[in-house]
Amino acid sequence: MLEVQHIREDFEGINGRLSKRGKSFEDALNKVLELDDQRKQTQTTLDGMLAEMNAISKEIGICFKSGKRDEAEALKAKTVEIKESSKQLENTLKETIEELTNALTQIPNAPHDSVPNGKTPEENEIVLSHGDMPELAHKLPHWELAEKYDLIDFELGVKITGAGFPVYKGKGARLQRALINFFLDEGLKHGYNEVQPPIFINEASGFGTGQLPDKEGQMYHMTVDNLFAIPTAEVPITNLYRDVIVKKEDFPIKNMAYTPCFRREAGSYGKDVRGLNRLHQFDKVEIVQLAHPDESYTILEEMSSYVQSLLQKLGLNYRVLRLCGGDMGFTSALTYDMEVYSGAQERWLEVSSVSCFETYQSNRLKLRFKNENGKMQYAHTLNGSALALPRIVAALLENNQTENGIEMPEVLRPYLGFDRID
Repeated sequence: MLEVQHIREDFEGINGRLSKRGKSFEDALNKVLELDDQRKQTQTTLDGMLAEMNAISKEIGICFKSGKRDEAEALKAKTVEIKESSKQLENTLKETIEELTNALTQIPNAPHDSVPNGKTPEENEIVLSHGDMPELAHKLPHWELAEKYDLIDFELGVKITGAGFPVYKGKGARLQRALINFFLDEGLKHGYNEVQPPIFINEASGFGTGQLPDKEGQMYHMTVDNLFAIPTAEVPITNLYRDVIVKKEDFPIKNMAYTPCFRREAGSYGKDVRGLNRLHQFDKVEIVQLAHPDESYTILEEMSSYVQSLLQKLGLNYRVLRLCGGDMGFTSALTYDMEVYSGAQERWLEVSSVSCFETYQSNRLKLRFKNENGKMQYAHTLNGSALALPRIVAALLENNQTENGIEMPEVLRPYLGFDRID
């Protein structure tokens, strides 16, 4: 969430950046400052009461020692009154802090200055395009190819669980495993530390990275234990550093993980979500970095270039979008989306998002470091998909189909043990 001090110091700047999201947050920002003023005033009054109680306690001791019992009893009665008033103030302070926190969680991150104005995906900015559009003599969509070559069984997944939970079979399963291993090996080459985190999180973890209270309806919730299935490995990886003070000399801190991911995708219907285009369970390799605030946007560009290198090695054409304010995630300050073109479906498919969150997550996580002046400061957090498998698989199957089968990218063949699906 946004830092109150930053709002106070740069109200107009933050208000202007938030307007890029297509609505006004001025009243919400003013409410935050009003509540923070109340908090400060209540805390000052309470501190004064506690100081007065300490002074009276010393005076009571002096009175008893000098035999002034009546004066001591009168002072004790006064402390009882102050204690009662201080309890009421403590409750008021607690309520004010809770109201302040709630008000802050309703305000999204302030977009970076480079974020385009806009409300819809059509207003996203195309930063670059790479590669030629696929020209296919055969244009079967991936769900037909999966059936033809017995790679993925969507109906069997419906039988076992429900729609959006496919069963990968034979060479389809081996392609999944090959992609996961390829992405992890590439991450290791680029300095990422591999971790294997839990795939269930508690409420504190969901709050720390901004999934709660914003996206609880999109996560699978196990009510008995009050745990949530992760929507992305970003959540457990970033929460490794919740309530941690890291060393600035360790920046950038780079982690990655392969996990299954789970999203309810409530409200998603129609032809654009057919096959692998939108699933409730899917596999993904996620990269996460913690960075010094002065370096985070340089690192964001490096992460974007890294994801693009994976797409290039897979032989996929792609484009990079800078998302407009209205299409960005709630917690992001700047997001790049990478999309590959599906030759069979004749549409762009999002395969990765790479984002910088500035201090929005670290403020929630209390993830800090000591700066050059020895003062505590919040780190910047970044993450990206490197990569999500379903639409990568869809594009590989569709764009590499021939009359003799589906050719596999050169870089995957050592992992697969075969060159072609036929």
